Amino acid sequence: MKLSKDEILQQANKVCKGNLMETLHIEFVDAGEDFITARMPVNSRVHQPDGVLHGGATAALAETVGSFAAHIFLDTKKYFVRGIDLSAQHVKSIKTGFVYAKAKCIHNGRTTQVFDIKVTNDDKELISLCKLTTITLPK
Repeated sequence: MKLSKDEILQQANKVCKGNLMETLHIEFVDAGEDFITARMPVNSRVHQPDGVLHGGATAALAETVGSFAAHIFLDTKKYFVRGIDLSAQHVKSIKTGFVYAKAKCIHNGRTTQVFDIKVTNDDKELISLCKLTTITLPK
């Protein structure tokens, strides 16, 4: 059964309660045939000491959106998904506004999946380029 965009976003935002995603105010805002996008506000909660977005917060956003993409685009009734590798290249700093992480699957294997995750600002400028590898294991 294929889920609608609204059903995907509703499911994604439902799992963001009572955990790190709620702490960071991560919200899923868009989904399509081959992607899902979440956003996170950039403010003092996610700043490093000099007042710019912390790379760890960016990584948390990237892993969140990539992991949820794996859950949505793979059959998780028989399998569970875990992130096994995350890399991030931070190319631009940001002090305020939102960052948006858009995950697209670039390899959907039987056991491993690889997601390209671009993190951009409100002006669609690249902030970080991330890659997440997940593994699918039988329940």
